[in-house]
Amino acid sequence: MIDIDKQEAEDGKIMAIFAYIIFLIPLFAASDNQFARYHTNQGVVLFLAWLVLTFAGLIIGLVPFIGWILSTILFSAVPLAFVGFAIYGIINVVQLEAKPLPFIGGITLIKSY
Repeated sequence: MIDIDKQEAEDGKIMAIFAYIIFLIPLFAASDNQFARYHTNQGVVLFLAWLVLTFAGLIIGLVPFIGWILSTILFSAVPLAFVGFAIYGIINVVQLEAKPLPFIGGITLIKSY
């Protein structure tokens, strides 16, 4: 968790929420708000994790029988996890907190400070 100015967090709250829905909007629109950039990073990392796991499911699905079963499980679990992590991130935004997402939140692609 990083230390955030509460007024800056309040000012960047809407953009930070967008970070978990459509991360491109706050990436360009809130480039000067540390709170929004932190959550934009979290949203980008979440999207990339979803992309990698979806691609892995496609590759695993090429293997007959066991691959089909594993890819079906993966294609069922990944969207649920994605939505759950996005909701967790949005809850953090509403509470004006900068907590990292579980498992993937420590990855930094966009500097927030």
